[in-house]
Amino acid sequence: MSSALIDLVWQSTLETLYMVAVAGVISALAGVPLGVLLYVTRPGQILAQPVLNGILGIVTNVGRSIPFIILLVAIIPFTRMIVGSSIGTNAAAVPLTIAAIPFVARLVEGALNEVPPGLVEAAESMGATPMQIIMKVLLPEARGGIVNGLTITIVALVSYSAMAGAVGGGGLGDLGIRYGYNRFNPTVMLITVVVLVVMVQLFQSLGDYLVRKSDHK
Repeated sequence: MSSALIDLVWQSTLETLYMVAVAGVISALAGVPLGVLLYVTRPGQILAQPVLNGILGIVTNVGRSIPFIILLVAIIPFTRMIVGSSIGTNAAAVPLTIAAIPFVARLVEGALNEVPPGLVEAAESMGATPMQIIMKVLLPEARGGIVNGLTITIVALVSYSAMAGAVGGGGLGDLGIRYGYNRFNPTVMLITVVVLVVMVQLFQSLGDYLVRKSDHK
């Protein structure tokens, strides 16, 4: 493998990591609170708001139902308005983030479903406020599930980032398309796949470790 190809693979790997990191952080900051809202506004929960819950549920489901490649193209005007361009790593991070937020929200909601209702009832009987219950009971008890959900999201973002490369998003997907597929170079395609597989394995292993450390049950 030539030094030029090594440099291309390295640069593309950094671009992929950058896109995944930006989308992962922003989607976690937005998706975790959205997931909490989806849970606590259900009928019978501590902040029951059926109408609000229904609206949030619809918005989240719509966001999850749109195929990423369609979302990538559909929001090009919005992406251009946010980052000033529709191509490159910064542009790819916008649809990646939008696709990940509802994904994170549903995974967080699922993690909160695993919290024993008796813990919430005990906290309410001791006079805890809804915010105290969220911060002191729900989130700590669901911490392992939330970390696992974020790990799943990061792994999915790696795959999505490769798809973004097909439309000029940069990263390993762009490398595989431009220098592998378009130039009939199977070596570049193979290297791209291997790097993506290694990246996913590392993220999954790190996530599993963090789950074991954070899950106190």
